[in-house]
Amino acid sequence: PHSCSSVDRPLPKGKSEVSLSAFAFLFSEIVQYHRTRASSIAELERRLEDAGTGVGVRMLEILSYREKGNRREIRLQGILQFINTNIWRCLFGKVADSLEVYNDDEYVISDRSPLVNRFISVPKDLGDLNCAAFVAGIIKGVLEIAGFPAEVSAYYAPVEGQIHPRTNFFMKFSPEVLDREARLGT
Repeated sequence: PHSCSSVDRPLPKGKSEVSLSAFAFLFSEIVQYHRTRASSIAELERRLEDAGTGVGVRMLEILSYREKGNRREIRLQGILQFINTNIWRCLFGKVADSLEVYNDDEYVISDRSPLVNRFISVPKDLGDLNCAAFVAGIIKGVLEIAGFPAEVSAYYAPVEGQIHPRTNFFMKFSPEVLDREARLGT
């Protein structure tokens, strides 16, 4: 009899959900860990973004394998749609609220209530802290490993008639991405 090694077996689908309380606890520990090592709000957000980047790299690897049969996105619109739908659904159980174009090289994904901001109470000394910098890092990791280098940031945007602002994830792509898009044609 011939036995299969663990490398030869297919990658299992795995459990697609993590308990909300477990996620909230782990994420609060990540924030606390980086808070003790950061000297400013900007540095704390940068550290959260850096932590998210590694998650994004792994998210693209696993979802590309599971959902795309290892097919790689080569078009900007394709990777943005993949993030807006597949990545968001896997991470947050829903599609992002919107994907908007600002300029040829600037795009925004909006979410009214990102999970990472839902259970965070920001102390007064960290007034403008946006923990969604972690999600911005995930987006950046996905884009970088897919070959679409971009600067990604998270910011609050007020919504008329609502108490809580939505969170926007702003992506500004490198000129090389736009050059490649132009060569591939629209």
